[in-house]
Amino acid sequence: MSRPGLPTAVSVEELRAHLDGRWADVRDRSRKLATDPRFAVAVGEDVETQRANVLNRMAALAEGGYSSLGFPTRYGGRNDVGGSVVGFEMLAMGDLSLLVKAGVQWGLFGGAVLHLGTERHHAAYLADIIALRLVGCFAMTETGHGSDVASLRTTATYDPASQEFEIHTPYEAARKDYIGNAARDGRLAAVFAQLVTGGQSQGVHAFLVPIRTADGSPAPGVHIEDCGLKAGLNGVDNGRLSFDHVRVSRDNLLNRYGDVSADGTYTTPIANKTKRFFTMLGTLVQGRISVAGGAGSAAKVALAVALRYGEVRRQFAGPGADDEIVLLDYLAHQRKLLPALATTYALHVAQSELVTGLHDTTPSLDDSVAHGLPAEDPARRELEARAAGIKAIATWHATRTIQTCREACGGAGYLAENRLPGLKADTDVFTTFEGDNTVLLQLVAKELLTGYRDHFGELDLIGTARFVADQAVETIVEKVGGRRLVQRLLDAAPGRDEQSDLLDRAWHVELFTWREKHLLETVARRLRRAAGADDPFAVFNVAQDHMLLAARAHVDAVLLGAFVTSTDALPDGPERQLLERVCDLYVLSTIEAERGWFQEHGRLTAQRAKAVIAEVNALCAALRPHALTLVDAFGIPEAAIAAPIAQGAEEKRQSELRA
Repeated sequence: MSRPGLPTAVSVEELRAHLDGRWADVRDRSRKLATDPRFAVAVGEDVETQRANVLNRMAALAEGGYSSLGFPTRYGGRNDVGGSVVGFEMLAMGDLSLLVKAGVQWGLFGGAVLHLGTERHHAAYLADIIALRLVGCFAMTETGHGSDVASLRTTATYDPASQEFEIHTPYEAARKDYIGNAARDGRLAAVFAQLVTGGQSQGVHAFLVPIRTADGSPAPGVHIEDCGLKAGLNGVDNGRLSFDHVRVSRDNLLNRYGDVSADGTYTTPIANKTKRFFTMLGTLVQGRISVAGGAGSAAKVALAVALRYGEVRRQFAGPGADDEIVLLDYLAHQRKLLPALATTYALHVAQSELVTGLHDTTPSLDDSVAHGLPAEDPARRELEARAAGIKAIATWHATRTIQTCREACGGAGYLAENRLPGLKADTDVFTTFEGDNTVLLQLVAKELLTGYRDHFGELDLIGTARFVADQAVETIVEKVGGRRLVQRLLDAAPGRDEQSDLLDRAWHVELFTWREKHLLETVARRLRRAAGADDPFAVFNVAQDHMLLAARAHVDAVLLGAFVTSTDALPDGPERQLLERVCDLYVLSTIEAERGWFQEHGRLTAQRAKAVIAEVNALCAALRPHALTLVDAFGIPEAAIAAPIAQGAEEKRQSELRA
């Protein structure tokens, strides 16, 4: 079976322009910012020095305009939601403590004030938040409740006599835990608590609560504790907050989705409590998309270090040869790194789609400062579910890829100066913040099963099973925006697996689509069979593994759809030919990893499974000469790569280019 060849010369600039996409200007500004010595990646600083330096870098970001992207122009912002997420993604190539602290300040805290507050809060706080004159916290997570936000135990009880809310931590498990900016720099916190008025709880709402006085001391009734040394991200001052009957003004309620009048009457534009809760959380979807992009950037840096090192490090001489063999010439080394690189490309283009979707479904910040309710938008709800899935897969991929890169660099990869240990430590928590990955995949599965019209319902699983029985399973075509290209590929798919070339894109799309469809149909049948059970949890729990697998299959299909569409947008030429093969490697390495499942379900014979393995080997060999070109196309600033072991390959490459 003949295989398409690859060009010998590929333009890094053309590839980079394609990957940079719509917000290329933001990416270029971020690359220039990385040359500022203040942003140099440091190793071995003590915690206090690290925290102080990160705060200084935050000030430099504010001075450079980074912080203004995602806010309305009337408060000094630039009304560019997509640009703010891309800026965050680029920031992740450098100091990840800076990334997280910036995310807390301008993404979470500033985002809560912007999206959950109204004009009075915007006028009072946004300009100071953007300029870093006011450092804040996002106090949602509790010691006893992380992902289960609806069950938070902190209370905010309204007192009509004083027209104040009393913020209280009833017991230790209700303390706010792991709160960024709380231990050192924060002055004001967006505290999520159960709103109680007239003896009735109205569910979780957010309140602005001062946590420090002007001299930096804890505010009266506020107890602050440093979380202490963490595995990574020690430049972020995570702390614990407890409140002992702390009183704040009625105006401190962020009241876009619920308000309390002077006499204690509760009003809301969304009567259904569950719908109100999910609408409130939906406004914060930007955080999950940002974390997915940040994880992708960290994986790119790790791959750049490992592939550059693999290009110059030699190990063992071949028979009759004097020179030792370059690591990247070994198939085993290629197999470690190149499939991970292909998946990183798939995640990059899917992330770009997410950012575009977020930007295009978010009303202009300048038009929405009066804050009418968001319109019912199925595209937005689908975006939220897709963001949850991609965040889970992207962060798991980063964790796995960084570890693989560390091993690929041997002992050199274990040295802190070579960045990989720091990347590993700093990104490890990405799998559990902004949503635990397992919980997020359950959210994806539930969205796939219930359909958009039930997204804000009571979400009981017995009802889910009954509903699914009558619904057509959504396919990759719908999930990637009804693209005609993907539909044409499905229509062109061969009738029998044995008749298709392993590099046939139509077969790839059909196989991924079929897997998602099959898993959704079978989990729906399992739930339907259990629909008469008395215990809804038991119904859910017995099928949980199946639901998670269906969600992962869905994300695989989304990544493929994004990759196919992105590559198709390129004109015919060497860059497109190269990305076609990268896409092939993503697909076949995924099939290889899941070949047991495909064989169990009759889609791969043993012989064809072996052929997939051989094809992955062939693709690794074909892409090996282009490995550095592919990582160079990410446009990672040299100051961000920073690792001494990565410099030899760059010097060699520049010498070859000059020659």
